[in-house]
Amino acid sequence: MMEKLREFVELQAFGVCSAIGEKLGVATSRIRMWFIYISFLTFGSPVIVYMILAFFMKMKDYILAAKRNPLKYL
Repeated sequence: MMEKLREFVELQAFGVCSAIGEKLGVATSRIRMWFIYISFLTFGSPVIVYMILAFFMKMKDYILAAKRNPLKYL
């Protein structure tokens, strides 16, 4: 059960932890582990930061996709 949950989260999550891990050169699992620890210690406030980062990462993808296709809005 926990293995299926972990696979779902790793495949369907927004990718914020993996993006941070790639930029800092740290393993993604370690970033996720610290995120969980900090979330428990601060009563979930990093979840808000995570959602904001996920939103901006998706917006960046949409903006870059629109720049690659200039005829999209004609």
